[in-house]
Amino acid sequence: MCSLALFPPPLPSGQTTLCEVNNELLAGTASDGCLKQELGPLSLHFPRESLKPHSRPESSSKSAFLDHCETLWMRSAAAWRDAGLSGLLDEIASSSAEVPKWLTVSSGCVLALLRWVSSFHGSLFPHLTLSSENMITEFSQVLNWPDCAVRAFAWHPHTEKFALALLDDSIKIYNPKSATAPVLKHRLQRSVAAVQWKPLCASALAVACHNCLLVWHVDPTSLSTRPSSGCAQVLSHAGHSPVTSIAWSPSGSLLVSASPVDTAMMVWDVAAESCVPLQRVGGGGVTFLSWSPDGSRVLASTPSALFRVWETRMWTCEIWPSLKGRCQSGCWSPDGSRLLFSVQGETVIYALTFTDVPGMSGGPKAAAVVADLSETTFTTPDGDIMVGGEVQSLAWDARGERLAVLLKGDPLAVGCSATIAVFKTRANPVFELLPCGFVQGEPGTEPRLMQFHPNFQQGALLTVCWSNGRITHVPFYFTSAGVPQLGVGGNPPLPQGRPADYADQTLYTELIS
Repeated sequence: MCSLALFPPPLPSGQTTLCEVNNELLAGTASDGCLKQELGPLSLHFPRESLKPHSRPESSSKSAFLDHCETLWMRSAAAWRDAGLSGLLDEIASSSAEVPKWLTVSSGCVLALLRWVSSFHGSLFPHLTLSSENMITEFSQVLNWPDCAVRAFAWHPHTEKFALALLDDSIKIYNPKSATAPVLKHRLQRSVAAVQWKPLCASALAVACHNCLLVWHVDPTSLSTRPSSGCAQVLSHAGHSPVTSIAWSPSGSLLVSASPVDTAMMVWDVAAESCVPLQRVGGGGVTFLSWSPDGSRVLASTPSALFRVWETRMWTCEIWPSLKGRCQSGCWSPDGSRLLFSVQGETVIYALTFTDVPGMSGGPKAAAVVADLSETTFTTPDGDIMVGGEVQSLAWDARGERLAVLLKGDPLAVGCSATIAVFKTRANPVFELLPCGFVQGEPGTEPRLMQFHPNFQQGALLTVCWSNGRITHVPFYFTSAGVPQLGVGGNPPLPQGRPADYADQTLYTELIS
């Protein structure tokens, strides 16, 4: 079993990770001309100070706009719209001068009962007492989501473009081959937790928002920098908010969404704007979703110490309840046969192996520990540095040969900041993880989210969004070990000298006017 103690030590202060060549991570400074030339078109910077988050209306400001001569029924209708049944009962109970005494008393009793039931339910599932923003923070794959300048990121599965959601709830789409960078804004686009492109489609982008799902249809040939809100489909379901995770099926025919307050996982037919809730008892909600690349299974995490793996032929599920904490993150091997996942409160990575042998159960009997991420102290010229701890998110490249692990670190401990540990993965003759190295950014910055490029031809390309709002791309150049790869052709030879600019590769044809 691999551990962090086998890794090479972290880089000295002032050094950043540039790339991997010949099984070695190369370092340099952020001002290196090579780095600027290599990543110029795609390396972006969004300082937090330049982004203004949406202001939320405060209850104290309502009096400046409400007409205090409104009738009870008008106020009741507004309370129902704003806070539901509890708001309506509270309005009636506090209007004793305008309603019969029996109605005031009965409304107060029902309101007290609702609050008691809500409190009891909250004691069983403490996450239900959190605000929507705190709930997204708790279950997001992004580290420290509220303070991130970049809150979500997604590479297109077939083209050299990507979408990112910013602190101000706008979404920007970048393509190095186009001078146009569309900006997507919508009145319902609030508290964006995730974005994901639809497979086998050039234009559809799903967005997980506070109260709904938005599916934008952005014409890649359009020169418009501000598509209208009419380009977005709105998908919503009562009680299904905030939406914290989404996942497209590999064929693009279905979209699944999750909310920590809804025990049902929604399976959407986007074209028909309809959904089927898949509900099971237990868990208290659904927090994270991941669809296997072969389309056969879906991982569904819950806020409780269990998660489910759904098979997509008959939509039945296996439950894994024997965990110390909730499943924080997970990722699939390229062929969908192996699931790696992490658990809150533990410093290890687990693996489940699935088989589809006729006459045998397709599910594994137990999860195996494949990596130890316990805190390890490295002695460097800058002093002792501690690396390790709990996992925030996992990412596995499309070839199945590099695994990136975003470690939370300990903000209260000196020298134990968040970092990314990269493993080499080997499937034959037995599955194992091997040490590769740590990915580090500019001094004083920490990684917040990461994603592998789905179609990098020369190995793997890891995109990292940092705490200072900068987005960088770290290429890992290697020859494939023969792991099956979905949708990608042959592997070009290892680059000699300075690596070729990957932005010039053509993966999928898009007409850009």
